[in-house]
Parts: sequence; structure tokens; C-alpha cells
Amino acid sequence: MFENAVNWIVGVLWSTPMLVLVLGVGVWFTIRLAVPQIRRIPDMLRFLFGGSDSTQGVSSFQAFAMALGGRVGVGNIAGVATAIHYGGPGALFWMWVTAIIGAAIAVVESSLAQAYKEEINGEYRGGPAYYIEKGLGWRWLAIAYALAASLAFAVTGPSIQSFNIATSAQTAFGIDPTISGVAVAALFCAVIFGGMKRIGTVCGLVVPFMAGAYILLGIIIVALNAPAIPGMIAHIFASAFGGDALFGGMLGAAIMWGVRRAVYSSEVGIGSGAQASAAAEVSHPVKQGLAQGFSVYVDTLFVCTITGLMILVTESYNVVGADGSTLIAEFAPGLEAGPAYVQAAIDDVFAGFGPAFIAIAMFFFAFTTLLSFGFYADTNIAYLLRGRRLERPVVVIVQLVLAGSIILGSFRSSELAWAIADVGVGLFAWINLLALILLSPRAIRIYADYERQRRAGLDPVFDPEAVGITNAPLWRSIAARSGGRTVRSPE
Repeated sequence: MFENAVNWIVGVLWSTPMLVLVLGVGVWFTIRLAVPQIRRIPDMLRFLFGGSDSTQGVSSFQAFAMALGGRVGVGNIAGVATAIHYGGPGALFWMWVTAIIGAAIAVVESSLAQAYKEEINGEYRGGPAYYIEKGLGWRWLAIAYALAASLAFAVTGPSIQSFNIATSAQTAFGIDPTISGVAVAALFCAVIFGGMKRIGTVCGLVVPFMAGAYILLGIIIVALNAPAIPGMIAHIFASAFGGDALFGGMLGAAIMWGVRRAVYSSEVGIGSGAQASAAAEVSHPVKQGLAQGFSVYVDTLFVCTITGLMILVTESYNVVGADGSTLIAEFAPGLEAGPAYVQAAIDDVFAGFGPAFIAIAMFFFAFTTLLSFGFYADTNIAYLLRGRRLERPVVVIVQLVLAGSIILGSFRSSELAWAIADVGVGLFAWINLLALILLSPRAIRIYADYERQRRAGLDPVFDPEAVGITNAPLWRSIAARSGGRTVRSPE
């Protein structure tokens, strides 16, 4: 009965209106900001590695790594596999579309998070709860977001991460899920209780290494299957538009699963990456917004794409119909949708290497995601309690609950784990996307201010009052500490 209830909620939250909303908001910002996710790619790269940290904040790269650590997780391996399993090869195409369009959303939500960030207990904090309250004046909606996000990051989200770590470790090394769960929870506590700086340092070291190694292996596997590439590409594009004879009736499923898994993996529109963005020390909100926009590309266009191409080029997958049981295509008999698809793809080229590599990759991918979840939960609790005496004890309790969720998640079934994760993400994604629509005039003004200064040959410095934001006093102290001066728009 519990599983039925969870699946019903998922169906409500992730129905067609959600998919239309995500793509619609992305298209809106893409048009209004003149395609910043393409036009400003050089700036994305420049700001990604520019800037330094401070006592209150982390560097742009560390904030990028924290957000990317949250984005690059099991969704990049197990998520892509399940998207292909239920949506066919065309789901990968719709993941690409969602990433390109969604990058504009990432730019906007991270820019807003920077513009409305606060300094709490000596550290920068920000995100949807903060910009909903300050930008819209709707504290009740901000509280709803913070509560839903805290629930998702501490309870519903960790389950899918720890489940896939445990499953991969058991397959590769025969490690009991109990041992995996306890070990991961202990490592999580060792890092998370070191605060924002330790999280940023660990993510900054681990994320580039794990993503780079995974992408390199994927490129090798695809290259070694070069003769199969033309047919694979034809399958992807034909099935994406319902033109493939084998997957002809799966157009709706391809779009739904492609968009759903792209949103879960890249986190566009749900506001989590914006919370990491707010922790960065920058001179203008859009600088970090652009850096976070690029993290969507790394997550989906690079890592997810490599996963999908490995699976498809080696035909290490099966496809089922909308009822979840009718077999439409069976290229890999007996394989369960998830990490096993990628393991089989690697074994196709490097026999016996797949399970061990995926177990290690899954650990790093999922562990950095869990660290990001811990930071995001902390950020939302900080918003709800705002420096009150109970804030620190409550944060500790929430982090321990998250550690407990890691252990319990090791035993849940794959289907239930994904469904629970989808409920958590769906709840606050709705709130954030609606808030972004209402805050779009301010977001557009903030971005226009950045563009104006860039055209004038200036290094953009943010003056909130120049764009009509009068409740962001933190930016005065930021300008004073940096020795800079604000630049006002001409009258």
C-alpha cells in the first residue's frame, strides 16, 4: 500500500504539467536573456576558475564543485539507465534538450540566490527560500520550500544514493549492504560536521577527478565500438520523435523519462544548485549564475551522455512499455535496469572490469551528492531558524537523520527508492519554478545590469539598488571588504 501511495504522488507531481513547466520556464529565460547558456560560454569558463574564497564564502570553483557534486550522482549512471529502460534510446535526446534549455534556469536561480543571500553565523547562505521571502515577500511560501527541501535532502533524497552504492558494492565486491550503509554514513559525518569549508574542499578535489575518469573511460568504450556509432545515433534521433520502428509508440515515454531524469540529475529548476551558488564570494550575482549554468552541461551533456552512449553502443539495455512489464526490446536478457547496464557495457570491452569500476564510481558520485545534500539541508534549517539558539542543535539532529537515511536506504528496492526520491524533488521543484516565474522581472534586470557593465568594458560589480533591489544590505559590506565601488546604471 505504501508503494502504491508513493507512486500515485509521483504521478501527480511529475505529470505533463511539470514537464511543460520546466521546459516552458527554460524557454522563457532563454529568450528573455538572449540565450545566455550559449552566448556566454566563455564567461562561464572564466568565472568558473576566477575569484577566491573569503572568511564568509567559498571560491567560485568550490561552489561550482559543491553544486556539481549534488548534480553528478547516481542519476548520471542509474538514472540514465532507467530513462533508457522506460523511454527507449530517444530519452537521451530529451535529456540533452532539457539540459540546454535548463541551463538558462540555472543561471537565473543562482543569480537570484547570490543577489538575496545573507550572512548567517559568519557564512553566506542563500537559495530559493531566501529569494522567495525577500523577492516576493511571501514568507509562508519560503517556509514551505525550506521545509520540503529539508525533508527531501535529509530523508527522501539520500535513499537512492545509498541504495545504489550498496547494490554496486555488493555486486562487485560482495560487501553486505549493512556494512556499506554504516561506512558511508560514518564518512559522511566526518566531512559534514567540518562545515562548509570542508565540504567545498572535498568536493573541489573529488568531483573533477571522478567526472574526468568516468568520461575518459566512456570515450574509450565508445571509440572501440566505432562501427556501431552510426546505428546508435540513428536509434537515438528516430526514437526521440517516434520514428523508430521498434520504439515507434514510445514518443511520450521518451519525453517524460528524458525530462524527468534530466531534471533529477542536473537539478535544474529545483533550486538546490542555487544554494551552493549563494556560498560563493563574487562581485556580481550573474558571475556565479553563469558558472552554475556550465555545471548543468558537465552533468548532463558530458557525464549523462557518456553513460547513455556506453549503454547504447554496446546494446547493454532492455526497454519495457508504459505498464512496466511489457518487453519491447531485449538486448541484455536478465539485466536489471540501473548500474548493471553500465557494468555490462564496460564488461563488453574490458571483461570483468565493469562491476569494480562502477562500484567505485558510484561511491564517489553518490558520496559527493550526499555531502551536497547535507549542505543544502543545513542552508534551509539556517533559513528557518535564522541564528536562533536552537539552530545548531537542530542542524546536528538533521544531519544525523540524514546519516540514518543513508543506512536505511541501503535496503530499499530500486523502484521504491527512485519513487521516494522523485516525491522529494517534485515537492520543492513546483514551488521554486513558480517563484522563478514571478521573480523573472527582477532576474532579467539583474542580468541586464551584468550585460550593461560587460558592454562598457567593466568588470561587473553589483549595486542592488541600481536594479531596484533595496533589501540586500549584505552587498554593501561585500563591496567594502573588497575595496571596490558599486557601479550605478545611468539615469
